[in-house]
Amino acid sequence: MSEMRILRGTIFGAVAIFAVAAATPARAEMFGKAETPYTDLRPFPKWTGVLERYFAELGATNGNCATKEFNRCHYKTWKTFTESVRALPRERQLDAVNTFFNNHRYIVDPINWGVADYWETPGQFFARNGDCEDYAIAKYMTLRDLGWEVGKMRVVVVQDMNLNLVHAILAVDNAPGKRVILDNQLAVVIDPARIKHYRPIYAVNEDGWWRFH
Repeated sequence: MSEMRILRGTIFGAVAIFAVAAATPARAEMFGKAETPYTDLRPFPKWTGVLERYFAELGATNGNCATKEFNRCHYKTWKTFTESVRALPRERQLDAVNTFFNNHRYIVDPINWGVADYWETPGQFFARNGDCEDYAIAKYMTLRDLGWEVGKMRVVVVQDMNLNLVHAILAVDNAPGKRVILDNQLAVVIDPARIKHYRPIYAVNEDGWWRFH
């Protein structure tokens, strides 16, 4: 998660530049912190890179199942799962998606990719497993495929005050005024009010990003 530390400085240094992109006033929203939205995603090249590679990946799902890259067998596993939960009530979809991806193996980027921090597409996660932001991204894209609105989801980067490290989770607005957290460290989908040890740093989705203060 080294990019989290790098981008943290970059974001706060760039807020004055991108302040004109703010859509609405700040309000208390995430883990008791006020948030301000912005629309310019240029400070987040790893996130925008994931988006570009993800949409390209969807057009390349016929690879040999023996390869170590995302292939038709990974794609079939993913689609079989999504179709198996598509008819479920929305809250049960959240539970199923959280459980399905949390059952994958956690592996840090220096071992998995040979670099300090790498953001994976869902296909890469299926092929190689991943770390915290990779779980969050895979859950985001799966819910997206299930029909959840992009505007109701965010990948949120937080400081875990208990472990003294940077972590990533998925926040989903699943009803008016109700938000839940999907976290690879938690077996259940949970109300953010029950989590006391996360301090939000920033959040992103396809529409923009949020600064917390």
